[in-house]
Amino acid sequence: MSASERHCDLLVIGSGMAGMSAALFASNRGISTALIGNTGGMRFFSGLLDLMSVYPIASGKIWENPWEAIRMLSKDHSCPHPYSRIKPDIMKKAMDDFMVFLSESGLSYHIDPDRNQTVITSVGTGKQTFGVPHTMTAGVRAFQEKSPCLIVGFPEIKGFSSRQVQETMGKSWPLLRLLNVRFPGGFHVLYPEQAAKEMEHEPCREKLAEIVLPHLKDAAAVGFPAVLGVQNSMDVHRDLEKRLGVPVFEIPFLPPSIPGLRLQMVFQQQLAERGVQTFFQEPVDKVPALDSGGFLLDIGEGTDHFRIRAKGVILSTGRFFSKGLKAERTGIRETIFNLPVCQPADRTCRHNTDFFARSGHDINMAGLAIDDWFRPLDRSGRPAFSALFAAGSILAYQDWIRMKCGSGLSITTAYAAVEAFVQQVLGHDF
Repeated sequence: MSASERHCDLLVIGSGMAGMSAALFASNRGISTALIGNTGGMRFFSGLLDLMSVYPIASGKIWENPWEAIRMLSKDHSCPHPYSRIKPDIMKKAMDDFMVFLSESGLSYHIDPDRNQTVITSVGTGKQTFGVPHTMTAGVRAFQEKSPCLIVGFPEIKGFSSRQVQETMGKSWPLLRLLNVRFPGGFHVLYPEQAAKEMEHEPCREKLAEIVLPHLKDAAAVGFPAVLGVQNSMDVHRDLEKRLGVPVFEIPFLPPSIPGLRLQMVFQQQLAERGVQTFFQEPVDKVPALDSGGFLLDIGEGTDHFRIRAKGVILSTGRFFSKGLKAERTGIRETIFNLPVCQPADRTCRHNTDFFARSGHDINMAGLAIDDWFRPLDRSGRPAFSALFAAGSILAYQDWIRMKCGSGLSITTAYAAVEAFVQQVLGHDF
């Protein structure tokens, strides 16, 4: 029996930040879209929207204005970062559209259009980022003003230590105090997702406020590990502030990340409402290109087997962690289309002899080379397929971890790839 067949204009492979963003931007333009991939990676996402804060990597220069850093990067022709292929106004439009999406979805974020913000981390450092969840913004202000602040920790939740935050920041922030209390409910061990769901119950918040209030004293703000609810974090945050009478903020900590899970759930709900066909947790081995143009993807087995025929594909499968790239003894390979990967000459050149070298490791720059239309190149330097585009961390010539540009890279290149698909495949402008 032949498999049933479904059709779409655009197939997005990969459901991390880049893939979800590409599906969002495409659906916003009325493009028939299908999305396939494993969503587990979003649970490792801090929830912070980095745009750019470090450049050049070797110097470790931290930029207050991310757009100035991007302008400087674009002038450096020795390393063609994907940002250099996107006009600044397009990048700003992508970020603006993404922020509007989050706000309309009930997951409000705060940005300063021309400045990075400093967020308190669970290791007691300040991290520069562009977009901050509303539940963390009071921490940005408290850090900036060094006002009296109380950091609350729970021994049941592993991976977060209020003492570490206080001891690391204490010299520069003497008015920072710590408080370790038992989480309401008598738990021995509490996982982040379980704690976040408990916080959605009013009796839990009421009891927690009763415990914290006697220790509040002169604190102008109170910080908690980032477990203030999953589906209704804004309501949980607002209620705690009302009960404590001071601003409340979350501090991101080790995965699994609740802010990342919130984004994943918003994406899944909103993409479905926008008519995107989603196939989460479905494996993809290869996607054949058709002689007549477009691509054909086989999904499932037996009676559940069907095919998706698409006019074009955006590849956003990430790097090694999400299996978009695979490192083997003979080299690094791309796993879906067997595209050539820009990479160190051999295995001995992949890593710096100094593990903590500020310049990083060459393997972190590995990925797909693209043309100005975000089409991956073949070994001759030409587009491998006229209707194949790429976005996100699978792209070469960027070290998103050290440059602090992960989310911005995913969002802006997804936007650019959708625009390229519309112009190159559908044959019209936005």
